[in-house]
Amino acid sequence: MRNAELGIRKLVHSADGIVGRFRNPCLADSSPREARLSAKPREATSSSCLAGGSSRRARRAQSLPRRWLVKAGKAGAIRNGIRVLLILCMMSLVACGYQMVGKETHVPPGLSSIAIPTFKNKTFQPGIEIAFTQAFLNEFILDRRVKVTDRAEADSILEGAVVSFTAYPATLDASGFVLEYVMTVTVTFSLKDRAGKVLWGVNNASQTQWFQGSSVGPTNEAAKQVAIQKAAAAMADVILQRFFSNF
Repeated sequence: MRNAELGIRKLVHSADGIVGRFRNPCLADSSPREARLSAKPREATSSSCLAGGSSRRARRAQSLPRRWLVKAGKAGAIRNGIRVLLILCMMSLVACGYQMVGKETHVPPGLSSIAIPTFKNKTFQPGIEIAFTQAFLNEFILDRRVKVTDRAEADSILEGAVVSFTAYPATLDASGFVLEYVMTVTVTFSLKDRAGKVLWGVNNASQTQWFQGSSVGPTNEAAKQVAIQKAAAAMADVILQRFFSNF
């Protein structure tokens, strides 16, 4: 029994055994007899395997046709050139887009500043002219294509008048309670020079907005005021674009 155990250990731990094959990868694919004949120290065997792998890779690289290497180099240069061209095109498009913003101004050459006095209110909705005046002031100030100043220094004056305001129930529940209102505001504009000559105008520009109904009076009024401010901001944006593009 003891002799059998010694034989198994020798078979497992010997150079041509299981452990020996894992420790010496160069002998993994050789027969036991060849392994015994070619057995060397571990360090020398490992270095010879690495040297063999390096030499094989070197021979493989040398065996490639020269025209393949030249084509690979040309393909890499072409890819790099395409990347550079794409980057330059994107930069030029961004620059052109930035410059075109200022060229969309179609106002008369002598008009460089504008005054926006308080709009007139021809409706029964109190304070609605304040919301629209403030919205137009904000839009022109942020746009910066013309300077916003007071009436005494401005080259032109933008006058506005809120001519109509309506708010009707749009949605009712089963008990007849108003869930939503629809609101419509109509405004007229005219741009005049310092002498009072009309240079540009828009008649009956309208904006519609929805707001929720409430059984509580103050809450319902607050929702309506928010809707008025949204309508004023939306109309100011539309009129500003028409002012500079369709003058």
